Amino acid sequence: MSLGLKIPTRALLPLIEWRARRVADPVERLRFLRRATRGGPFGSKVVSFRGWGPAFAFLLLFVLAPIHPNSDANSVGIRRPAAGSPAQTLDRIPNVWLVEKAPGQEIYSNGLRIETGLAVSGEPRSYRLYDRRRREDAGIDRSTPAGIVYHTSESQLAPFQADQNRTLKQMGEALVGYVRRNRSYHYVIDRFGRVWRVVAESDAADHAGYSVWADSEWLYVNLNRSFLGISFETQTRSGEQPPQITPAQVVAARLLTGMLRSRYRIPARNCVTHAQVSVNPRNMRIGYHTDWAGSFPYGDLALADNYDQPATALWAFGFTYDPAYVNSTGSRLWHGLMLAEEQLRQEATSHGVAVAEYRKTLRLRYQTILAALAKPGANQERDDHGAH
Repeated sequence: MSLGLKIPTRALLPLIEWRARRVADPVERLRFLRRATRGGPFGSKVVSFRGWGPAFAFLLLFVLAPIHPNSDANSVGIRRPAAGSPAQTLDRIPNVWLVEKAPGQEIYSNGLRIETGLAVSGEPRSYRLYDRRRREDAGIDRSTPAGIVYHTSESQLAPFQADQNRTLKQMGEALVGYVRRNRSYHYVIDRFGRVWRVVAESDAADHAGYSVWADSEWLYVNLNRSFLGISFETQTRSGEQPPQITPAQVVAARLLTGMLRSRYRIPARNCVTHAQVSVNPRNMRIGYHTDWAGSFPYGDLALADNYDQPATALWAFGFTYDPAYVNSTGSRLWHGLMLAEEQLRQEATSHGVAVAEYRKTLRLRYQTILAALAKPGANQERDDHGAH
């Protein structure tokens, strides 16, 4: 007798994860996870089979089959920008200045207008830099913003159309009020493209909590104090589906980003999404939050595509990821994962140790830094488990 069988992808994730842990090579592990959760037989939300016997046999064949290096014809290739590439051109710092400051607003030379009437103060900004070359972990103290983290508000949305105008305005103002009470972001961009300053740039906002990033020289741990937070009024959608942002929001984000980069000399490399930096120290996995996990409009904001950057938490501190994370993100983000895995493998080889042993060393460094940040009087960060 034939039986109909439907298996949700999430029900198969423990088995997929068990098989992934048996793949020693980190790059091949990622390729396996991509096939298993998106491009392979479990890529859809529900897997349907006719007949339990054939289904079980097929499941075992896929999950237990040997992993052959470079067997994924559709895998994201590992590449780096060439010298003189558009990425280098986009890293030029814009020249933007304040034109007019009046009660409740500021106007800048690039056309940016900021609503300032609701701005509040927070804790004064101060943080510690760590040498990415691992010469020491004493760190260097700084108070100037080093970068920008882009978020989604995850707030309620109404249809963006004229007959919803009153509701749209009320929702945007309610969001700004909530962010103001919780000091969640430095800026909010509502669906009409209005830019609201919420927390003063000189102060920290509770927007990134446990998070990790690196530029060409420094490592940044817990970005609440070191990076500015900008939130778009929208909701995250999984995988390749971009959040619903309006053209006005894109224009406003480009102007705001240009102003902040000009004011604080922020490199394009340090303009990143929450999904790229968020980590969970409890299980040492990346992607505790996944807003903008593969669909951020870097090019529209005159920025290089930072999804091409190796995921810092993997190569710098030995974090990992699970099948659920791979399944919920987009292919642009996978490229950064593959680069990070390859970098981790190369560095382990240069130190003459196995990847697993090298990862333990990196994790120990991260835990040491966290312990130092938790000491009385240190620059502590609030866990952002409730923020996006």
